[in-house]
Amino acid sequence: MLKLYYAPGTISVAVAIALEEAGLAYEPVKVDFASAAQTKPEYLAINPKGRVPALETAEGTTLTETGALLDYVAAVAPEAGLAPADPEAAAHMRSVMYYLASTMHVAHAHKMRGHRWADNQSSFDDMKAKVPQTMADCARYIEDNAFQGDYVAGDAVSLADPYLFVVSGWLAGDGVERADFPKLDAFADRMENRASVKAVREKGMLA
Repeated sequence: MLKLYYAPGTISVAVAIALEEAGLAYEPVKVDFASAAQTKPEYLAINPKGRVPALETAEGTTLTETGALLDYVAAVAPEAGLAPADPEAAAHMRSVMYYLASTMHVAHAHKMRGHRWADNQSSFDDMKAKVPQTMADCARYIEDNAFQGDYVAGDAVSLADPYLFVVSGWLAGDGVERADFPKLDAFADRMENRASVKAVREKGMLA
């Protein structure tokens, strides 16, 4: 069985939602960030990056990075249709995923992970103060460019949707009103009603 290492409310939950969408059995293993378990030797032996998610396959291989794990889910469960067959739709899906990973997630992390980029408290404070603006800018880009239907790649769920759903859940804590972005708000409500999201919420994986 697959084993997913996650922390509640983090981007790792996107992988759990995708696993649920694909109907793949998995064992969720919580990594306790409150006790800094991700920095301890036991977890570093699993993922030397000290981050989540990590996915252990039935063969004993450990895979990391959210986008890579989502692609893995789509590849091992092609019948779920989580990766569009049309090349342009697939490229659009991944462009949204890469934007979330390289821009929006980084903007969010400036609120509490400033030590990754700077050393001085004044720098941390400046980065944190900028988060409401940068996250609102990101949400505006998503609102205007991400959706090709009810979901990112059209009228069916794709790999980008669990990713975007989790990130959209960070907006309120970052000082951004999701309701200011009607398409994104409706999308998040739509996702909330999916069986996959209900399942991970029941498991306590969504903060």
